[in-house]
Amino acid sequence: MYLNFLFLFPVLWLLMLNSSGIQGQDNEDSNEFPDHSPKLLNHQDISLAQDCPKKCTCTSEGIVDCGGFSLKEFPMNVPEMTSHLSLQNNQIETIIPEQLARLPWLETLNLQNNRLTSKGLPENTFDQLENLNYLYLANNQLTIAPKFLPQTLISVDFAANNLTKIYDLTFGQKPNLRSVYLHNNKLDDAGLPENMFNGSDNVEILIMSSNFLKYVPKNLPRALYKLHLKNNKLEKIPTGAFNELSDLRELYLQNNKLNNEGMDNETFWKLSSLEYLDLSSNNLSQIPPGLPRNIVLLHLEKNAIRSIGNDVLTQIKHLEYLLLHNNKLKAREIHPLAFHGLKKLHTVHLYNNLLEKIPSGLPRRVKTLMILYNQISEIGREDFATTYFMEELNLSYNKITSSQIHRESFRKLKLLKSLDFSGNKLRTMPYGFPKNLQSLKLKMNLISSIPKGTLSGMTKLQELYLSANKLKNNLIHSGSWRDLTSLKILDMAANHLTSIPSGLPETLEYLYLQSNKISIVPEDAFDSTPNIKGIYLRFNKIAFNAVKESTFQRLKHLQVLDIEGNFEFSDPLKNEDHSQEEMEEED
Repeated sequence: MYLNFLFLFPVLWLLMLNSSGIQGQDNEDSNEFPDHSPKLLNHQDISLAQDCPKKCTCTSEGIVDCGGFSLKEFPMNVPEMTSHLSLQNNQIETIIPEQLARLPWLETLNLQNNRLTSKGLPENTFDQLENLNYLYLANNQLTIAPKFLPQTLISVDFAANNLTKIYDLTFGQKPNLRSVYLHNNKLDDAGLPENMFNGSDNVEILIMSSNFLKYVPKNLPRALYKLHLKNNKLEKIPTGAFNELSDLRELYLQNNKLNNEGMDNETFWKLSSLEYLDLSSNNLSQIPPGLPRNIVLLHLEKNAIRSIGNDVLTQIKHLEYLLLHNNKLKAREIHPLAFHGLKKLHTVHLYNNLLEKIPSGLPRRVKTLMILYNQISEIGREDFATTYFMEELNLSYNKITSSQIHRESFRKLKLLKSLDFSGNKLRTMPYGFPKNLQSLKLKMNLISSIPKGTLSGMTKLQELYLSANKLKNNLIHSGSWRDLTSLKILDMAANHLTSIPSGLPETLEYLYLQSNKISIVPEDAFDSTPNIKGIYLRFNKIAFNAVKESTFQRLKHLQVLDIEGNFEFSDPLKNEDHSQEEMEEED
C-alpha cells in the first residue's frame, strides 16, 4: 500500500511594533522640519550610533527599539534626537518626567505591555513632549487616565488597563486627535466627564468596548465614523445620542442589555452614513424602527425577536446582509411584505429560530439563505418560486421528510450551487434537485435507497455527501452515477454497504466508505475511477487476504489508501505455533 501524506502548516507573522502609526507619521510630517541642515542630520547619525542604550537598536532615522528586554526602568542614554521610541513588552513600573523631557522630538512613544501604574505616571509626565503624536499605553496597570496629555496627539491607546476615570483634558482640547482606544477597562458612566472630547472634534475612531457603561456617552465627536460600545451594560440610548453623528459608518452595540424600551423611533434615524450596525446579543423583542436606509450589514442575532412587520426593514434600501439567527421567529409572524423592495439583500440568516415552514415573501434577490436548526417539516411547491438568484440554501437539521418535499419545489432555482439537507428525516433520495448543483449534502438522515432518476441530469455536481445514513447496495439504482460527470467527492461513510458501489464516475477523486460492512474489494472495483486520489475504507470487515495489491497498482493518482481497523487474519500455522507457546507458558 502506498501512503503519501502532505501537511501544510500556516505561517503566522507577528508585527510587534505598531509600524502603521510610525509610517503614517512619517508620511504626514515628513516636511514638518524642512530647515534641518545636512550638518545637523550627520550629527544625529553619529549621536544615535554612540548613545544607543545597551541591548536597544537605534537607526539614523531616529527610531529606538528597546522592546522585549524585561527592562524594569526607563533606559539610560536614549538619544536626544529620538523620534520613535518603543519600550513595549518590558517590566517598567515608573516614568520620571525628566526622562521624557530630554526627548523634545519624540513623535511616537510605545509603552504597551509593561507594569505602569497611575502612581508611576506623574501628572507632568508628558508635559514637555510638544511633538508627540502617538502614545501607546495598552496592557498596563493604570487605574486613572493621565490628567494632561499633549495637544499634538493623533492616536492614544489605553486598552486593557484598569481605568475607572477620565479627565476633561485627557482627550479634550486636542484638535489633531483622530483615534482613541479605551476597550477592556473598568470605566462606568460616572468615570466619564460630560465633555470628554471638548475641543477634539476630529476624533474618527472611538473604541470603548468591554467596560461597564450603562448609557451611551454624551457629546460624542461629530467626526466619528467608527464607534465600538460592545460588551458593556448598556440599557438605554438617550434621546438624540447619535443625532450629530452624520458621518458614522460603523456602530457596534452587541452584547449589552438593550431592549426596545431603551430606544425610540429616532434613535438611529439621523445616522445617514451608517453602513454597519451590530445589535446582536441584546434583549430586543422586535427589530428597532427607524433604521437608516444606507445600512449594508445588520446584525440582530441572539436576541428575542418574535416578529418582523411589513415596514420595519423596507426602508433600508441598501441592505445586503441580514443576520437574524438565534431568535424566536415563527414563519407566521414574518409579514409577507417584510422584505419587499430590498433589491440588494443577498444574504439572510434565519437559523436556530422557531420556523415551522418556509417564510413567505423571501427576498427576491437572496443568494444565501440559512434556515437550518428550525422546525420545518415540509417544502411546498411555491416556497422558492420567486428566489431565482439563490446560490446557497441550507435546510439542515429540520424535520423534513422525503414525502413532504414537492418534486417541483426547486424548479426555479436555476443558479443554486449548494444545497444542504443534512440532519433531517429523509428516508429516500428526494426527486427534483436543481441540475446546476455543485454540492449536495444529505448526511445524517435515514436514507436507505437512491431510486432511479433522483440524480439524473446533475452533470455539474462535484460533491455528494451521504454519510451516516442507511444505504444498502441493492437499493442503489445501477445507473445512479451515470450523469455525475463532474463528481470529485463522494462520501458514503457510516452506511450499510457490503461492497464497493459499482459504476462510479470517472472524475471521482475522493471516496469515503469507512464504517460500513464491506468485506471484499474486487480487483476491478476501481476500474471506473482511474483519477482517484483518496480511498477511505477504515472500519469495515475486509479480511487480510480479500485485498489484492494489483487492485490499486493501476491507480496512478492514488495518494491516500486507508484500510486500517479491518479484520486482518494472519497465517493459520503461526496461530497454531502461538497457541502452543501459550500452553507451554501456562505449564
